[in-house]
Amino acid sequence: MEKDMTKGSPLPVILQFTLPLIIGNIFQQLYNMADTIIVGRYVGADALAAVGSTGTIMFLVLGFAQGITAGFTVLTSQRFGAKDTSGVKRSVANGILLALLFTVVLTFFSMISMRPLLHLMNTPENIFQDAYTYIMIICGGLIATIFYNLLSSYLRAVGNSQTPLMFLIFSAVLNVLLDLLLIIRFKMGVAGAGYATVFSQGISAVLCLFYIYRSMPDMWPEKHHWKLHAADSRHQLSMGIPMALQFAITASGTMIMQAAINLFGSEAVAAFTAACKLQNLVTQGFSAMGQTMATYSGQNFGKGDIPRIKKGVRAALLTSITYSIAAAVLVFLLLKPCLSLFFSGDVDMAAMMPWAKTYSYMCALFYVPLCTIFIFRNAMQGCGYGFLPMMGGVSELFARLIVAVIAMKVISYPLACFCDPAAWVTAAVFTGVSYLFVMKDIDKKYGTKTPTAPIS
Repeated sequence: MEKDMTKGSPLPVILQFTLPLIIGNIFQQLYNMADTIIVGRYVGADALAAVGSTGTIMFLVLGFAQGITAGFTVLTSQRFGAKDTSGVKRSVANGILLALLFTVVLTFFSMISMRPLLHLMNTPENIFQDAYTYIMIICGGLIATIFYNLLSSYLRAVGNSQTPLMFLIFSAVLNVLLDLLLIIRFKMGVAGAGYATVFSQGISAVLCLFYIYRSMPDMWPEKHHWKLHAADSRHQLSMGIPMALQFAITASGTMIMQAAINLFGSEAVAAFTAACKLQNLVTQGFSAMGQTMATYSGQNFGKGDIPRIKKGVRAALLTSITYSIAAAVLVFLLLKPCLSLFFSGDVDMAAMMPWAKTYSYMCALFYVPLCTIFIFRNAMQGCGYGFLPMMGGVSELFARLIVAVIAMKVISYPLACFCDPAAWVTAAVFTGVSYLFVMKDIDKKYGTKTPTAPIS
């Protein structure tokens, strides 16, 4: 079910594409939450803290995988917008082959670095072994994560956001069922949560692959496409590596922040983990809009319609700012009832709430700058600009690093929580200015009017 985003009024086109992504991202968060809720209620608060303490490491590893695969699909989006069917097929095959190579390398290096990384992050001793067990299972199953992200990104690159949603919903339900089976029935603890996540994502990847093969003939590569093409590899790596590094750099900053949070003990880590899960759930509209703008900008850049990209960015900003205000209100209303979902009845919720409220309420005040980062960053990436979005990640890293170091020095939990807002404001300013520069650069190269031929 392809969708040409180069036609029609920008706002309805963007919203039609974004809504399935929001639903899909929410389901993704729900089955991540299922891990933590079931672990917290049936294994214990320490086990929840163990899973939560690996969250930033997972963001580093999985974010790198997500960035590299999203970068590989920018070329597909541009060629689809240019109506280059043969080029679309060739880019799909080339991206799959590159992804296989990166899977081997990333799996190896992530698995050998986990133990020293957990020590470096001040992981509390009483939760260290559970944290190590969980993250090693996730890293061992990276092939499932990488290929689900790659194949679903290919579908979105040609405007199909509904099919990945259906497969993700199926995967989310399967993950919850496996959590219940492995954690409660077979008493596998955090390992059960890890295996459930990997297996359910693997099923999603297989479903996406089968769908493309059977239902998307204009995407499925022919026999002669299955080799590495130098020009396509250069283009895909020139986008994929900066996007992966952007995720890795941002994740490094969140790991520094997690190291600061870990200093306050497993109770603070558990409450912080639960608060983060709620925040991740209500802010999924931001990442969904970012994914939309990558596809929208890629297709319109491939066609050569630069004014339409600018109109789309303005429409996306208006929509996302409205959404961010609603998300902040939800956090203030839902934190207390949602927090109790993560813990069994013997946990003192009165002790947990202050830790969670400090982080959640502080962050909710800064959702507007956060939402702009996704729009500007992905619009630039869709146009083939990878360096400036990556440097936006560097600005986030420095902001988090400075605040986290000060927080650890003065032993201040509120200051540790301020790492995220500080990073968001810094990156919002940087990516906003960068977007203006990129648009000016594109206008200089291609003119302010719609070209008569696709941009190459």
